[in-house]
Amino acid sequence: MAKKLNVTPLHDRVIVKPAPAEEKTAGGIIIPDTAKEKPQRGTIVAAGPGKKDEPMTVKSGDTVLYGKYAGTEISIDGEDLLIMRESDILAIV
Repeated sequence: MAKKLNVTPLHDRVIVKPAPAEEKTAGGIIIPDTAKEKPQRGTIVAAGPGKKDEPMTVKSGDTVLYGKYAGTEISIDGEDLLIMRESDILAIV
């Protein structure tokens, strides 16, 4: 998080940087690119202010778990990120 994003999400949305996909299994087997699964863990880069009557429970820098198909993929400054609603986040790790 060395550089600051010039994008601020609105309302209850957050911008998440997905964790890198696993390269090896626990047993040491290398996973090919075609078999890698989409990561379901990431770090919040930016968070909106929340809804009028519901403040945000997550903040920038939190590591979170989210659903497999949650969010919309975006690219900002050449970096692949996800933008999603706070309700798509399952847990804070």
